[in-house]
Amino acid sequence: MIDRLIPAVFVLLWSTGWIVAKFGAFHASPLLFLVIRFGLAIVLFAGICLLSGARWLASRNATLHALVSGVFLHGIYLAGVWWSIAHGVPAGISGLISALQPLMTAVAAPFLVGERLASRQKLGLALGFFGIVIAIAPKLMATDASAIPLMPVLVNVAGMAAVTYGSIYQKQHLHSGDLRTIALLQYVGAFVFLAPVTLLFETPHFDNSVAVWATMTWSVLALSAGAIALLLYLLRKGQVSQAASLNYLVPAAVALQAWVLFGEVLTVPMIVGAAVAAVGVYLTTRKG
Repeated sequence: MIDRLIPAVFVLLWSTGWIVAKFGAFHASPLLFLVIRFGLAIVLFAGICLLSGARWLASRNATLHALVSGVFLHGIYLAGVWWSIAHGVPAGISGLISALQPLMTAVAAPFLVGERLASRQKLGLALGFFGIVIAIAPKLMATDASAIPLMPVLVNVAGMAAVTYGSIYQKQHLHSGDLRTIALLQYVGAFVFLAPVTLLFETPHFDNSVAVWATMTWSVLALSAGAIALLLYLLRKGQVSQAASLNYLVPAAVALQAWVLFGEVLTVPMIVGAAVAAVGVYLTTRKG
């Protein structure tokens, strides 16, 4: 029963990342925010590992793999998404780009980890992407393409490619080992990667307001701890393509939260597209 609830909880938590990124951009530069977030996540997971008696990884190679996977799963991915949103990529465009991950994963996984998808799963992936297109097509058509900066879009796509590769890399090299220790090492890898990048390419600012620290608290506890722990668990238990397909539900969850929190309109295409995407995810993730 708990295993059946985990994907839904993951989607709910993961989807808040887009809203947090947009809100955080008003109070802090995106890369500095992430560096602080990764640092706090390291402290949090170090405490969890110490208090719960988590085991260290068995070999230096496993430790290195955890650090490298963190660079892709957290460092490059989140930096790409947060930076692009802070530099003008609309939420609808970013949502569509996030929906590319399941397709990227389905293409790459057979070559890198030997996953073979059943016809039902291939149909599910196609349906999921079609549902996302239905949901956001009206908004995309109403958006002036010339007003969308090209470089942030490319950075957003690079971020999605990074999390795709990071998920496959995780499945490929970290078959075993304590997930608490792996999470800690991944944040260390992300921090070591992003801290110098921030100093080189960003003029950091952080307004130290209550709002930014509330956003930071949610980012660390709900996203860096909760959502990532569930993602690592899903990757450990199932196919990487199945875990990636849950991203089809994220744009619908973001739209629902925006409706509740900000009064944004829920359109008929959004509802229909979300239903189609849900069917696609069901076909991809259900056991044969």
